[in-house]
Amino acid sequence: MKLKNTALSIALLLSAGASSVLAGDANWLTDFEQAKKVAAEKNLPILVDFSGSDWCGWCIKLDNEVFSTREFAEYAEKNLVLFLADFPNQKAQPESVKKQNQALSEKYEVKGFPTVLILDASEKELNRTGYKSGGGAAYVKHLNDLIK
Repeated sequence: MKLKNTALSIALLLSAGASSVLAGDANWLTDFEQAKKVAAEKNLPILVDFSGSDWCGWCIKLDNEVFSTREFAEYAEKNLVLFLADFPNQKAQPESVKKQNQALSEKYEVKGFPTVLILDASEKELNRTGYKSGGGAAYVKHLNDLIK
């Protein structure tokens, strides 16, 4: 009986891990020029996440509750170009990325984290939001309302 329970536990852990990997597999770009190019080619809006990924509690909550969900990843794959403008305290980041993100933060007058912008490929701001409770499905609905 103990072997059967161990095998079941391992199977459950593996399936939970696979689900988590699949759900968090969204393709976040960190080069804004590339994000604009992809958005123009695919005729999709850009979702810009201004985040303090390793220190901002609400940013971490948004990542865990929304951006890491299967619902968000599936929606984003078809409907958005994802761009992360990260401002970490501990994570290493190339100087060019730091400068790019700072310039974008100033351009769009970001006052706090997380700030989530919806932009078109020409960099025009279409809408602005942040953390919303309710998980991936609720956030997808929220984004649909913002993009209409």
